[in-house]
Amino acid sequence: MAEKKARKVIVLMGSPRKKGNSAILAQQIVRGAEGAGAKVETVYLHGMKIAPCKSCYACQKRNSKGCAIKDDMQTLYKKLLKSDCWVIASPVYWFTMSAQVKLFLDRCFALPAYAKDPFAGKRVAIAMTYGDADPFASGCVNALRTFQDIFRFVGMKIVGMVYGRALKAGEIENDRALLQQAEDLGRRLGSG
Repeated sequence: MAEKKARKVIVLMGSPRKKGNSAILAQQIVRGAEGAGAKVETVYLHGMKIAPCKSCYACQKRNSKGCAIKDDMQTLYKKLLKSDCWVIASPVYWFTMSAQVKLFLDRCFALPAYAKDPFAGKRVAIAMTYGDADPFASGCVNALRTFQDIFRFVGMKIVGMVYGRALKAGEIENDRALLQQAEDLGRRLGSG
């Protein structure tokens, strides 16, 4: 009987705080995914040199060699293609996802220049935190809806979304039920 191949998971941290609330939530997803046997790599988007898309459409031309912008996305494109699953973690900034996550997502426009159907069969989990008491008033729902629209459009399956209120760094650790939901999501993501 053939041994099941471990899923490769890339975690894309979209906060400038490496130990912030969205990072803590993402780490719980990692814990679950690793517990299910997945191999996980974490990438911090903040601090990477990722320029905004310049709408040159070089990546969309016939026989394209990829994105015309030579920055850290070139390394990320390779990692994204090799992964089976993505985890995207972001705090809510100004009623939606962080700028780091938005830049990353905009640049995923070029991913089809690197491989045929690069999103097909991939799975994704979302982790978000916000400061307001309500996910609607905070703008979290705006970001979640954007993720739903993007991943539906490219054909990726959203395995789940975990989100909760936490304003001060580390405050999310007080929400034990949410942390357990995140770990459970990671287990589902990593196991198939």
